Amino acid sequence: MTGSAGNAPPARFAEVATIAVLRPNGVGDFVFALPALAALRETYPQARIVLLGKPWHKVFLDGRTPLVDEVVALPPVPGVGAPPGAICDEGAIDSFCTLLRRRNFDLACQMFGGGRYSNPFLLRLDARHTIGLRAPGAAALERSLPYVPWHNERLRLLEVAALAGARTAALEPPLPVLERDETELDERLPLPPYPLAVLSPGASDARRRWSIDRFAEVGDALVRAGALVVVQGSADERQLSAGVVAAMRMPALDAGGLLSLDGLAALLRRAELVVASDSGPLHLAHAVGTRTVGVYWLKNLFVSGPLTAAGHRHALSLRLQCPVCGSENLNSRCDHDPSFVDDVEAAEVTELALELWRDAQASPAALAPAPELR
Repeated sequence: MTGSAGNAPPARFAEVATIAVLRPNGVGDFVFALPALAALRETYPQARIVLLGKPWHKVFLDGRTPLVDEVVALPPVPGVGAPPGAICDEGAIDSFCTLLRRRNFDLACQMFGGGRYSNPFLLRLDARHTIGLRAPGAAALERSLPYVPWHNERLRLLEVAALAGARTAALEPPLPVLERDETELDERLPLPPYPLAVLSPGASDARRRWSIDRFAEVGDALVRAGALVVVQGSADERQLSAGVVAAMRMPALDAGGLLSLDGLAALLRRAELVVASDSGPLHLAHAVGTRTVGVYWLKNLFVSGPLTAAGHRHALSLRLQCPVCGSENLNSRCDHDPSFVDDVEAAEVTELALELWRDAQASPAALAPAPELR
């Protein structure tokens, strides 16, 4: 069966006690799957939902959300969490699949790309029912959804869950911030009780990074509006966070490399506003319920944009050609990594940020403005 527009909604499967969800990728990608996980949880409330993911999922999701009961970290598998063509331990993969088959999954959900590599892997689990995405030429599943580029990923994965008859009204199910997150933040980055704005300039793809100088201009405007500004980044992004702080005329705190994903969740939740390149921290801020301004490249907004508008704004680059070689990068990728979003003006993002900042400060729970740091 292949799901398609105009067909009657697929029926629920009977007697589903265990569900495997294949989604071994990054932080933002996990956030995109939250509505689909909520649909599975609501439709199969007694089922045990097992996320087949990466080691970071196992650490971060421990005790975090009722949408996932267990995380099983996959070994490196070519095209499934590891690059296609990667040299991997086939014996370890075989042993892993044998262990998963012993779990006798009732339902296995492929939520990882078009299925060229992930569908054959999912079929090795011998689940009683299989659903998922399927690009032309990919192995068939019991019920599948055509994989079409440039669709909103949250909605796409909700459609995958709907193949199992799963529905939800929760378009943005929250991701809880835990006590351990707050403890780490307080220990590693003690913050005074002033209204907080976070800047996050990094992104795994350099083409999605907005420039340091533009982030600095937005940060200066937020400080003048009464914000305590923190610039965050991973350990690999310390030069970016330090660069933004150095480029600012107003004082700010550099949190580059200080926090794990747990501590970052607490920082983002404590913030009144997050301004970020299209990245995992931006989408994590969505999930913990914080206002955001995202700087997006054209096609990434189609895929990554949030489903609600009240607390979120975006600035969009329409650039199609590489600034270095002029090659069109919409349907292919050249070898260069310049920013594809630096045609977004700082004034545009500043206006959006200040709009949301004023909304936050009008809240009855708003804190007193931060004094100027020295």
